[in-house]
Amino acid sequence: MSAVEVSELVVRYGDITAVDGVSFTASHGHVTAVLGPNGAGKTSTIEVCEGYRRASSGHVRVLGFNPATQQRALSERMGVMLQEGGIYPSARVLETVRHYCALYGKGAKADVLVEQVGLGHREKSTWRQLSGGERQRLSLALALAAKPEVLFLDEPTAGVDVNGRARIRDIVLNLAHEGCAVVLATHELDEAERMADHAIIFDGGQVIAHGTLAELRKGHDEIRFRSSPDLDLHALAASTGVVAIRLGHDEYVIDAPPLPKLMAQLTGWLAEQGHDLIDLRAGAQRLEDVFRRLTAAREDGAQ
Repeated sequence: MSAVEVSELVVRYGDITAVDGVSFTASHGHVTAVLGPNGAGKTSTIEVCEGYRRASSGHVRVLGFNPATQQRALSERMGVMLQEGGIYPSARVLETVRHYCALYGKGAKADVLVEQVGLGHREKSTWRQLSGGERQRLSLALALAAKPEVLFLDEPTAGVDVNGRARIRDIVLNLAHEGCAVVLATHELDEAERMADHAIIFDGGQVIAHGTLAELRKGHDEIRFRSSPDLDLHALAASTGVVAIRLGHDEYVIDAPPLPKLMAQLTGWLAEQGHDLIDLRAGAQRLEDVFRRLTAAREDGAQ
């Protein structure tokens, strides 16, 4: 049985259908990223899974529970990290985590959790004294107090610095390794790519693609490179047949698999023209490119 099972979910707000027949699953021991533009239906879907919002129709089970009617039982085995809010402004870090640990009664140690999320030096600080990134870390510590079997994360790295992101990433991956089902909603596609086993892409209240990252990237290889900002791309194409597109000041992309002959033609031409090859990446598209391609294709089809 999957940890999260969603089938034909519909969520309406008056005359507006925010979620329109969504179906997907999330498994134990995996990180499932839920992606999509603003207003795509991600948050409404996850709130139904958490038991904080009622579905208009459809079937949802989390750890075998119906979140709408068995939310209390589910909450004892579920961790939820909200993007913002939910904590009293004058509440102190260690005291708050200690309170959550006592409520869940799972044996989690508050001081250990505070150190784990990198807030040991801020344990006496109040919520209002924390930076945005520190508040995210505290919210994660509170979610971990449940020793969850399923964990819902909403923008866990928003406003967090580079070192903090690495720490959160390690925590999430370790949880999945221990068997927790992690459902990650984020706009940070680079972070999703580093953590996720599977991705579900929402748009217009529907799931437009889902699968492993390898499945979503399949058939869309490319070559990206950085070189001089004044490359003559017409001359490159005329001389070698290699068609490159300028992405930025000194970044270019070739929409083709990195075959040895093509790579040799590119690097040979650059050398002949006296241009340095500053950076080279070849292979499957990044998750951000997959996301842009799929959502752009939907926009084009709707026009």
